[in-house]
Amino acid sequence: MASALPVDWEVIAEGHPGRTAVWDDPIEGMHKNGARTLHAILESHRPIDLVILMLGTNDLKARFGLTAYDIALGVQRLVAEILRCDSGPNATAPKVLLAAPVAVQEVGALQHVFAGAAPKSRALPDLLRDVADRHQSGFVDLNTVVHVDPVDGIHLDIGAHAAIGGAMAVAVADHFN
Repeated sequence: MASALPVDWEVIAEGHPGRTAVWDDPIEGMHKNGARTLHAILESHRPIDLVILMLGTNDLKARFGLTAYDIALGVQRLVAEILRCDSGPNATAPKVLLAAPVAVQEVGALQHVFAGAAPKSRALPDLLRDVADRHQSGFVDLNTVVHVDPVDGIHLDIGAHAAIGGAMAVAVADHFN
């Protein structure tokens, strides 16, 4: 994404494997809860023009027992927190761009961890689009760009990462135009 945007734009990646929107993970630890780290991330990088939020895949794990609607509500909570913070330019709130994660497949070594996740993941984009609309935020559905690697049904291969980077660069540029 950074290489596709103008050189004077800075892209800061704050991804964390296993991060959920707002739930503590009883197996992997409470540090995986995005709500616990959100404000520290926002404050450490201020001023921020735009926050791209792509969460929801790890919330699909069977251990959480969540519906797609519950997951969207968790993401909505984070959007509301971002829009209330003062980490944007001139102590305003940054803009938000929601990215719907790629739908999962229940295959491979992670199929038991994500049992029941496939149909929920397919329902998530429409629910996240509604969240973006309610909060006047941008939205991009990455399911229109790539699919998960069929080996484990969750992760993305190098080609998918490159395609997402290009699509996100376009979405970010469109968001500011």
